[in-house]
Amino acid sequence: MTESEYKLALASKAAGHGKISRRDFVHLAMAAGFTLSASQVMFTKAVRAEPKKGGHFKFGCGHGQTTDSLDPATWSNGFTFHLGRSLTGAPLIQIGPNNEAMPHVAESFEPSDGAKKWVFKLRKGVQYHDGRTVKADDVVAMMNYHTGPDSKSPAKGNFGGNIDTVKADGDDTVIFTLKGGQADFPVLLSDYHMCVYPSKDGKIEWEKGIGAGPYVLKNFEPGVKIEAEINKNYFKTTNFDSVEMLSIVDQAARTNAYLSGEVDYMNRVDLKTVDMVKNAPDTTLYNVSGSAHYSAPMQVDQKPFDKLEVRQALKYAINRQELVDKILYGYGSPGNDVPLSSAIKYAINPEPVYTYDPDKAKSLLKKAGMDGLKVDFSASDAAFSGGVDAALLMADHAKKAGIEINVIREPNDSYWDNVWLKKAWCECYWGTRTSADQFLSISLAADAAWNDTHWKNPRFNELLVQARSELDEKKRAAEYAEALQLVHDDGGQMVLMFNNYVGAINANLGHPDKFNTDLDDDGGYLWERWWKV
Repeated sequence: MTESEYKLALASKAAGHGKISRRDFVHLAMAAGFTLSASQVMFTKAVRAEPKKGGHFKFGCGHGQTTDSLDPATWSNGFTFHLGRSLTGAPLIQIGPNNEAMPHVAESFEPSDGAKKWVFKLRKGVQYHDGRTVKADDVVAMMNYHTGPDSKSPAKGNFGGNIDTVKADGDDTVIFTLKGGQADFPVLLSDYHMCVYPSKDGKIEWEKGIGAGPYVLKNFEPGVKIEAEINKNYFKTTNFDSVEMLSIVDQAARTNAYLSGEVDYMNRVDLKTVDMVKNAPDTTLYNVSGSAHYSAPMQVDQKPFDKLEVRQALKYAINRQELVDKILYGYGSPGNDVPLSSAIKYAINPEPVYTYDPDKAKSLLKKAGMDGLKVDFSASDAAFSGGVDAALLMADHAKKAGIEINVIREPNDSYWDNVWLKKAWCECYWGTRTSADQFLSISLAADAAWNDTHWKNPRFNELLVQARSELDEKKRAAEYAEALQLVHDDGGQMVLMFNNYVGAINANLGHPDKFNTDLDDDGGYLWERWWKV
């Protein structure tokens, strides 16, 4: 290392701690042989490299509705999910950047009896925002709330009815006994619904939003904003003094909020304007791929989707590559009607691939005794950015197959309450999950609260249970392969495209080099992993 390089290395460290000016750093970098523009970029990276304490963080979120609630069993969109993942709430487990389960409120976890028994040790002294200590009884109450026989929680489907008992052993130990082995069990406890709350008489107390997370809730306005201040007794390191998340569903308004400096970070960048946003001053594009995807679920117990040939005809009648090119502007890849991308272990790409083939679609309709098809399709930009445009493109594609798609433009604000899970064919988005079982159980299991296709294939559900408890890797892979082939061939989940998470980060924010891919917004962990420069 030359003397100039050594001085530059020291200067980079000093810049990270705010101990050298931009001007002085640039002079040193240029003396080491870097151009002016490269020197300025290096300074920005150096400044953002070291976490700092303090500051107020404002986030413009492309989700939220006026019916949102503090009740964790009702959380169903990207606004409320933050509450449980890492804002006010704290689950037993977090997911690391490499999609590994990491202890969080739990200090450790150990399986036994073929992964049918799991013992979780809680961190000692973890406090709720009101000063009470997290205890094993609270975890038992939380599990009963989400998985009990009368629970309506979406998280219930994650566990597939596999939980036998959950018992406290003292204040710091929870013992889970499962009906069948579950190698991925800790991952399921990272679900954002599963944050711990104080409990009384076996019931969790969620009404005031008192959790054990890094920030204390100060204001919750459904569909408007969430305001919180740092929890000084949080058991881990975090950085911001206060945080604010604004629900800005309208894309233009969200973009303007970012460009005007009203928010420091925005998710769900409108890809029509992505070039303008990424070229804005002091902006880094947040561009992360995982297994998130946009879908068009068909309820298979409703006409005409109760006919297999109709479902398959529609799958061949859509040009998915054109959707990727024109809706995602290349920030993604076409789907093939299984919800797992290649990033998820045990994923396969089944044959035949559903490429655009209007003649094949016509022949399938003819096989069903139909010369053509007219069908309603509910769409909204609340489902995903460009949702309405995607629906109109799909309608244009389908014309060549003799299919008339009547696009119904649904209101944004009430979409998740009044359209998804209600209308026979509509649009949806799914955030990335960490394991195959987690994804398939929550969206395709027969009794899953979010089974938006109403698909109940006996063989699939049998395989789902078998694969969940199979510890032999080869057998487990074969079971998932067969299950995914059934989804592809018979199911009603039309996976249109896998989308990258695309957002915009202002230069006044620092963040780790590697983002989480299991969900948007650094997996929802930005509240404790990012910092103000």
